[in-house]
Amino acid sequence: MQKEIEKKAIRHGIGAFLLAILLTAVCYNLGFQPGVPPAEEPIFSQLGTFASYEELENFIRANMERATQFANVYGGLLYDSTVRFLAPEALAMSDYSTTNVQVAGVDESDIVKTDGEYLYVVSGPYVYILKAYPPDQARVLSKIGLDETYGTEIYVSGNRLVILGNKYQFIVYNDFDFVYPYLGEVFISVYDVSDRAKPILTRTVILNGTLTGSRMIGDYVYAVVNQPATFPSYDETDFQVILPRIYTGSSVKEVQPTEISYVNVSDVYYYFTTVFAVNIIDDAEEPTYETFMTGATACMYVSLSNMYLAVPNTTAWILPEKAGETREETLIYRVKFDREKVTCEAEGSVSGYVLNQFSMDEYNGFFRITTTKWVDNTSQNSLFILDMGMEIVGRLKNLAPGERIYSARFMGERCYLVTFEQVDPFFVIDVGNPAEPRVLGYLKIPGFSGYLHPYDEDHVIGIGKQDNNLKLSLFDVTNVNAPIERAKYLVQGDWSDSAALWDHKALLFDKSKQLLALPVSIWWTSVENDTYYVEGYWQGAYVLDISLEGFTLEGRISHLNATDPYDFGFEVRRVLYIDNVLYTVSDKIVQLHDLESLELMNELKPS
Repeated sequence: MQKEIEKKAIRHGIGAFLLAILLTAVCYNLGFQPGVPPAEEPIFSQLGTFASYEELENFIRANMERATQFANVYGGLLYDSTVRFLAPEALAMSDYSTTNVQVAGVDESDIVKTDGEYLYVVSGPYVYILKAYPPDQARVLSKIGLDETYGTEIYVSGNRLVILGNKYQFIVYNDFDFVYPYLGEVFISVYDVSDRAKPILTRTVILNGTLTGSRMIGDYVYAVVNQPATFPSYDETDFQVILPRIYTGSSVKEVQPTEISYVNVSDVYYYFTTVFAVNIIDDAEEPTYETFMTGATACMYVSLSNMYLAVPNTTAWILPEKAGETREETLIYRVKFDREKVTCEAEGSVSGYVLNQFSMDEYNGFFRITTTKWVDNTSQNSLFILDMGMEIVGRLKNLAPGERIYSARFMGERCYLVTFEQVDPFFVIDVGNPAEPRVLGYLKIPGFSGYLHPYDEDHVIGIGKQDNNLKLSLFDVTNVNAPIERAKYLVQGDWSDSAALWDHKALLFDKSKQLLALPVSIWWTSVENDTYYVEGYWQGAYVLDISLEGFTLEGRISHLNATDPYDFGFEVRRVLYIDNVLYTVSDKIVQLHDLESLELMNELKPS
């Protein structure tokens, strides 16, 4: 009997989890259309807090029932954006390169870090610490086992190594393994690596839920965790509310309903979103936190003093009080932090949904955001500027109707925006006057740029695709009214691609060294009876010289195993440098090359 009850609960959990995955994919591609006219004004209401557990439970029960009933009547597609997009100002680099981040001074977690002498590498179920420089002394020093963790990333600060990741319980259902979403945990582990050969675990903080994203500023790591607010009953007819819990050593802290802020809107599924601050130097300082009840956080932008959480408002799809209307809306929470102090100071909303973290920016006391929404099966793009109270003070609407945003980048008083349908409109937008943003000029060229990166004040690097191949562009915006594509480089093949298109941390760029490097994959195919066959495959790092004269390929570095070229463990994932040595990192190999000649100097096999 007990096993049958567990199976029902598991079946309920799998259904909800698979539905979330399906809807995430659908809405990420902006392809779902209810087919009803949009409402323009946001329906966001101010945050409140709960007086008791009973009030919290009653709120969820009443609003989920209303939302679910409406969804069943009008087609039932529910939006659950659990994907993190999750993915940099050019930092001044001297002796070694650092992670490609969006905001100078705000570090982002990665799978590879260096401090100029050592490499810290996430590979499979381990984090390896390697002596990296000088190259003739390179060797593996130690490894830390992670035991069934997922999405593991790290930070390094002085003699502290921080490891973050997720742990899930897997269950077997109909001969398939599934993650059971209700039983996920996020861990933040801090190690003293004064002796790199013998790292010492100094503290671990465990939180219910799934890691959405994190940043490190000074001595503090700020992590955002999503946790389903409800757990299904054994007979699938009811649910219970599960409050977030924080485990530190032998103590357990349960977040109380009176500490949970919420927006008074109906939803088909609720999450608790918690922002944690963990001191990575002082192990005795307790973590601090701020908790909201929301939909799943889609993405986040972090400045030196504020975190902005973008949450798709799922009631945009289901409005039981106004049947026949639909709204597409992003709720924005501004969380102020100062060392351990974490406080939600403002909340607001804008029409449409954001693409990723680069769709957002803070500058001179204003928050800027670009969004896409759908009206009558046609996409519309907008730019909004909000003050620190999250009130809209300026907007620019109907940018490139019929296309959608593929990349955005804010640089001071300018916003660069790429939309795409058939060609690549590269927009230059003046956002210097928050009340009156305006388009200065635009350029239409074949293909699109999926990631934009600053080269200098008047030039922007674009990484994208053209005719199925990877394309690098250098846009010249010296004349803001008439931007041009100053140079381009195409990676030839039947199909070529790069992880840098969706993960900005895969890009290495250093203007002073005229260096641009990134992982590249190339396929060659043949067609027979309308069936495509892979005839060849190459993967590795492209190393290019970049200047205002254009791009020049300096060389290619591959780790592929000749006997098994499809062994993904040999795929280069990161490229970095220390002094005159270029390092390429895959799961199974770290290679050291001379930065000038690209000749192989050494090779390490962490696994």
